[in-house]
Amino acid sequence: MTAVLTAALMVPLAGTATAEAAAYPVKHPKLIANPLYDAGPLPTTTCTEPKVKPGDRKLARAYVDAVVACMETTWEQHLTGAGLAYSKIKLRHVAKMPKTCGIKPTKDDSQAWYCVKTRTLFFQIGKNWVADPEDLWLFETVAYMYGYHVQNVTGIRVAYDAVRYRNKAEYFEQDRRYRLQKDCLAGAFLKSVWPMEGRTTKDWNYYLSLLSGDARGEDRDEGKAATRRAWSKRGFATGDPGSCNTWTAPSSKVA
Repeated sequence: MTAVLTAALMVPLAGTATAEAAAYPVKHPKLIANPLYDAGPLPTTTCTEPKVKPGDRKLARAYVDAVVACMETTWEQHLTGAGLAYSKIKLRHVAKMPKTCGIKPTKDDSQAWYCVKTRTLFFQIGKNWVADPEDLWLFETVAYMYGYHVQNVTGIRVAYDAVRYRNKAEYFEQDRRYRLQKDCLAGAFLKSVWPMEGRTTKDWNYYLSLLSGDARGEDRDEGKAATRRAWSKRGFATGDPGSCNTWTAPSSKVA
């Protein structure tokens, strides 16, 4: 199954000239020493997956709603328990992605976007995301996209916008650090609700095999497939967002 994970990341290629901006390499404290990393492992909870029949978009939307509800419970408990800020996410299912909040819809029939300003997660579920809903892809897609919200409420997003870069190569590397962190956070969340009824390690390994990376083209906004797998596995191994600090990792680990 091919899925498109996109988000409203309208960051200009020109460096941001602000007093808070840090010189390269990344030194912004909200990125490299965010309190999120010291909050410990996510609380262990139970998350029941609703049934989704192939081709049934209504059931798929209900599935997304249920996973988001699980994540709200986990992340609210985790962040507020550590004395960190938290606010609930807004979730909208749409037949066609709106052109709002900087969203630039693709031609794909299935896509998801997160609006930073309104803290809204948009899901457009088409045929390709419900063609074979038995694997963990949709679950981890929701977990990945929710990672944008976690980064937003913890100040990581604002800090990411503030960091300078000297050239396109550095911009793309910082963008990969931002996105790979969500792969790790998604893995950590799955660990916090694992094992799930009816799921085995085979499901997890199959999900990892579906992860794709960028083609080293002009956009270069995702890590290589092997890099994405590595960060996903790291989060799953620990269940701890503290292991998801992509900002201090060597460049070779975010390639």
